[in-house]
Amino acid sequence: MTPDTVALNSGNAAWMLVSASLVLLMTPALAMFYGGMTGRRAVLNMMMMSFGALGVVGVVYVLWGWSMSYGPTSWAGIVADPFEQFGLAGQIADDAGRYIEGANGYANVIDIGFQLTFAVISTALISGALAGRVKFGTWLVFSGLWATFAYFPMAHMVWGGGLLGESASSLSAMLFGTVTEGGETVAAVAPIDFAGGTVVHINAGMAALVLALVVGRGHGFGREAHRPHNLPLVMSGAALLWFGWFGFNGGSAFAADGFAGLAWLNTTAATAAAMLGWLVVERVRYGHFTSLGAASGVVAGLVAITPAAGALTPVTSLILGAVGGALACLGVSLKYRFGFDDSLDVVGVHLVAGLWGTVGVGLLASGEGLLTGGGVYGLKLFAIQVIVAVVAMAFSGIVTVVIALGLKVTMGWRIDEDDERGGVDDAEHRETAYDGSTAIPVTLTR
Repeated sequence: MTPDTVALNSGNAAWMLVSASLVLLMTPALAMFYGGMTGRRAVLNMMMMSFGALGVVGVVYVLWGWSMSYGPTSWAGIVADPFEQFGLAGQIADDAGRYIEGANGYANVIDIGFQLTFAVISTALISGALAGRVKFGTWLVFSGLWATFAYFPMAHMVWGGGLLGESASSLSAMLFGTVTEGGETVAAVAPIDFAGGTVVHINAGMAALVLALVVGRGHGFGREAHRPHNLPLVMSGAALLWFGWFGFNGGSAFAADGFAGLAWLNTTAATAAAMLGWLVVERVRYGHFTSLGAASGVVAGLVAITPAAGALTPVTSLILGAVGGALACLGVSLKYRFGFDDSLDVVGVHLVAGLWGTVGVGLLASGEGLLTGGGVYGLKLFAIQVIVAVVAMAFSGIVTVVIALGLKVTMGWRIDEDDERGGVDDAEHRETAYDGSTAIPVTLTR
């Protein structure tokens, strides 16, 4: 293959390769975050669910995920043809062996890698709603099916020129008309999802809610207090998620420039404010500032700023983050009010904060938001952000219900009750995290 020095040696290409690596790091970081939050007899299974999603989605993305997300032939604006670029056909090199330039001016293969990591982390996020009670094999099958029928279509609808984006055939164009920019006809009011408020967080958060309802409550839910078994692991995972998120949001600028810098700064500002917002609510409601609250507030802030990182100022990012952290802290109690076992608060953090970030950008977008001088345009932007959020919830919910019920009938979701009581780690993996029962004996000599 002939190197393309312009595409491969640019600063933008280097930044995007780093960003893709940072986003990939987020999945092992999530494994740490979730692993610490669960019980000591379920930690390995919880971490394996993240790694399992990485394995399954990494494979299917190469085969048909990229084609379904960004292929040129759209099926009703919902999904692209999975066969047109199957196995990345024609997406890496031309007939002369030169790397193909992608939409952002560097080798297309870099963009493929970057987007693959988004699909992986989005799927892995859902696992937090199922801690300690499901079959690992069923989770692996679900990961492939959900990525195929929920994530890839959502990515196409929002970022691939589909129904929820800014194309001339999008929902926004149907409602508010089109304009011509640079010779291209686009929606007059462009929905904003900078790095995945709908595609990642609303999508995964809604799926987590559906699965919590379909799979059912774990042993002891509502009767026994659930305590994270390793809070230092939780905080370490949150720290690595924050670090990786700079690739998530900063990389979504698709260039090493000031726009990426703005996304970086907004991400930091919102996350810091969200942590404080969560802690204040926690202190008022429960009388304590907790390390779990700080770590959860960090994640809530990262979620909230994701759709808005390129559209806000650092000051409005503080507002978005503080409100997002407070709302997420309140949101985690929904599972007790309504009786669904969202084990590790995926709904409270990702769905609630993702909804707020997606809607909030319609209020706070610089010069365009309803509260920041957007006027009539701001009202329309706010309206389309709400509509997009609702459509994303409905789509993800319906698709996940079908997949979850299908797997419940065919493979089954739940492990035996005795295995759940004894610990899913031993039941599903024949391993334990701490007692050393599976360790290889070592003879120590002096």
